[in-house]
Formats: sequence, structure tokens, C-alpha cells
Amino acid sequence: MTTVHATFDSPLGELLLVGVESASAPGGTALVSLSVPGQKGGAVVRDGWRRAPRAFAGIGAQLGAYFAGELTRFDIEYAADAPGTDFQRQVWAELDAIEYGTTVSYGEIARRIGASSVKVRAVGTAIGRNPLLVVRPCHRVIGSDGSLKGYAGGLDRKEALLGLEGALSPLTAP
Repeated sequence: MTTVHATFDSPLGELLLVGVESASAPGGTALVSLSVPGQKGGAVVRDGWRRAPRAFAGIGAQLGAYFAGELTRFDIEYAADAPGTDFQRQVWAELDAIEYGTTVSYGEIARRIGASSVKVRAVGTAIGRNPLLVVRPCHRVIGSDGSLKGYAGGLDRKEALLGLEGALSPLTAP
């Protein structure tokens, strides 16, 4: 299966999209990762990958609508064989369930998956390894005191995304 990639200009900088052919929609693209410039652990184009901007036309249109404030929920196929442990996938599924314009704490994510309070750090680590920034909304997870905490793309980008969604409250505003 050929890995394809493209870039997308956004208010966060040039996003790198990586995907593979869709298993459910022949000719479509399933997203493997979405990275922002300078992202900790972000994807890097590798030898053998093919640049294919058209493969990401639908995803790009959704990103454009999101950044324009016109889209509140993405409808993007994620690659079925994307990396991640069972625990990470469980945490990431909870991220997908966080509604646009809302925030939850790391502790709340832990509670939702049935993890004890001592697992909050493991939840944070799993969130930090989310390969699909922006579309899998890890930016909506904040500290239990309402403060902005870690974001692989940088706290300035987390703040920008939450601001776009109208989710910055007096507690989360810098």
C-alpha cells in the first residue's frame, strides 16, 4: 500500500497530511497523520512516499471549512492500521467524542475509559501521541484547574484552536 502525502496551508502553519488508500472507498484516502510545523513527534516525509495533493482534496476542504468556522465535526476516514496501542486507541476514541467548543480535563478522560486516577499521566502521554492533530481534538483537553496544558503542536496553537471554537473561558484564557 502506497503512502501519500500533501501539505495544507492553515492558520497554524503548513500542515502535513499523510494517508493511504482507503479500504472502504476505492480511490479515497484514509488519514494516517496530520502534523503541524515543529510538532513534537510529528510526521516527516520519507523516501517512497508519493506527493498526492488531489488525494487529500476532501480532507483539505473540511479543514478549510473548519478554520473558516463553518465546520464543527470532521467526517474523515482514519487508516485502520495506524500505529497505536490498544490503550492509546481507547483514549483517542474519547478524544473523538469531545464536542466542538467544549473542553474536558485529562482526569475526565481517564474516568471515561475506566482508568484510575493514577493513570492520568498515562492518559496524557497517550493524548500527546495522537497522530491526528486538529481532526482528533486533543486540543480540547485541559488541566483540571482549567489551565492549558501540553500540546504536541505548541500551546499557542492549542490556544488558537480553542479560540476558534469559542472554548476559551476566563480560566483557560492566558
